Amino acid sequence: MQNTNITIALIQAQCTSQIHDNTFRQMGLVREAANEGAKIVCLQELFNTLYFCNDYNDEAFEWAISRDDTLFDQFSSLAKELEVVIIVPYFEKRTDGIYHNSLIVIDADGSKAGHYRKMHIPDDPGFGEKYFFTPGDAEQDWPVFDTKYGRIAAFICWDQWYPEAARIAALHGAQILFYPTAIGMLKKETKEDKKRYMDAWKTIQRSHAIANGFYVASANRVGKENGTQFWGHSFVYGPFGEELAVAGNGEEILTCECDLSRIDVQRREWPFFRDRRIDAYDPILKRFIDRD
Repeated sequence: MQNTNITIALIQAQCTSQIHDNTFRQMGLVREAANEGAKIVCLQELFNTLYFCNDYNDEAFEWAISRDDTLFDQFSSLAKELEVVIIVPYFEKRTDGIYHNSLIVIDADGSKAGHYRKMHIPDDPGFGEKYFFTPGDAEQDWPVFDTKYGRIAAFICWDQWYPEAARIAALHGAQILFYPTAIGMLKKETKEDKKRYMDAWKTIQRSHAIANGFYVASANRVGKENGTQFWGHSFVYGPFGEELAVAGNGEEILTCECDLSRIDVQRREWPFFRDRRIDAYDPILKRFIDRD
């Protein structure tokens, strides 16, 4: 019988302005995670750069790379050597004038399992991403990736607030949904604000786990960058919404064992998929339902 117990790892780290140093340091953390038994390792959003979207800094565009960059050859070699799946988020230059917040999933044999471009792009104080990133094309259809250790989905940060995306991932058969993330508090915000925001951040993703009966894992960054204090607290929720693992607010490799056989058990107990009224959901495709 196939082993359904898979250990995953979320890398929660602090970045500097030195891209080369960030890259090789986090490759070392992937190696540490593998030594701890991890089979799927998820890096944080924009893993090897500072989070540059809190300022209109045109120099940041020089950090963007293509999806064929040699960086991914390095991670492919590492994945093959360690026999682990690695989720690598990065700043993508697609062509002149078109940039994306993207990720590549590298399978345990070193091959590229697939690619995703962030679909929901925020434009809030401290998170002005629309200046830098073009949304992913709808044609990418919320991809899932068949890997050696299971079928996974990986979306990015602001995507995690949208139940539609999580549901589509589940309908594609995802067993674990990963969210590489960069979230924290601004200089003007209080400790009370932080608590409210963090509670909301965890609650929405916990609800995805419950509603879809699968695992949800969010990898956040830490450290202070240009006035934003990233708060860490990466976590893993199980198919019943139970908190299986949670990190603190410092650098950490968070590991968690996920029993994929629990997905079927949970969906039999709470059969949301059986009882969905797929014939009645057309209104969800509207921006808003006007009543006048």
